[in-house]
Amino acid sequence: MAIPKILLYYAFTPLADPDAVRLWQRDLCESLGLRGRIIVSKDGLNGTLGGDLPILKRYIRKTRDYPAFRHIDFKWSEGTGVDESGLSLDFPRLVVKVRDEIVSFGAPGELRVDASGVIGGGTRLDPVALHQLVAERGDDVVFFDGRNAFEAEIGRFRNAVIPDVVDTREFVAELDSGKYDHLKGKPVVTYCTGGIRCEVLSGLMKSRGFGEVYQLEGGIARYGEAFGDDGLWDGSLYVFDQRMAVNFSDHTAVLGRCQECGDPTRHMLNCRDFLCREQLVVCEECVALAVPSCLVNA
Repeated sequence: MAIPKILLYYAFTPLADPDAVRLWQRDLCESLGLRGRIIVSKDGLNGTLGGDLPILKRYIRKTRDYPAFRHIDFKWSEGTGVDESGLSLDFPRLVVKVRDEIVSFGAPGELRVDASGVIGGGTRLDPVALHQLVAERGDDVVFFDGRNAFEAEIGRFRNAVIPDVVDTREFVAELDSGKYDHLKGKPVVTYCTGGIRCEVLSGLMKSRGFGEVYQLEGGIARYGEAFGDDGLWDGSLYVFDQRMAVNFSDHTAVLGRCQECGDPTRHMLNCRDFLCREQLVVCEECVALAVPSCLVNA
């Protein structure tokens, strides 16, 4: 019986020939029948794949055979299912691309990496160390969301700062605007889905004068594994695949509010406008009655 799983991972490491890595990763995934999205750049690898558990384990073994990727931290979550051919229902196809950045902040010239990862990034905190910091520093600790603002509508760390960004590329201008300068003397913990965005963001913040910057190692995904909904996190985790949202327990709080009727919901839809990358919170009841003209079900 197939066991559908989702694999989330990244590695910051110098790659001399990103296109060769792209071809290898594409051929490997195609040979295994995996779907998902992989981005390769001169600074490393970033991927999300879906498929049957044994197949994904084979992918991990093959990828770790490459010396630069030997220590990748792979994170697991439950998939929706696989079709009769064993292909993931959570991804429509396989996409493997080379880009200037493995996460698009629009600042490729600012990022520096070595074999150990990002140079000049924030101090790493695992979930337990995060709780220790909050216990020691209390309300002085500032959680800073490294995701797009719409993602925080259904889940976020308690009392977090949510930057008003629709796209990751807006973060540099947001930081340069000065609206967060009052946080430069506080302990700031950046967080994101799996750790990659906050790793870059923490470095951007440090280079702009934020003195005490941390990054949540493994992101919300790893925190949810450790503490579920019984810690500092509230709500659902938005994900960029057909699942749209992941819950960490049977008592996950519902933070989202339907933009049509205002009822609590964690249900999200994609904007129909092809120029719009935003997702919007709309309850299933309103969708069933009449899909809003600006939306289409994911």
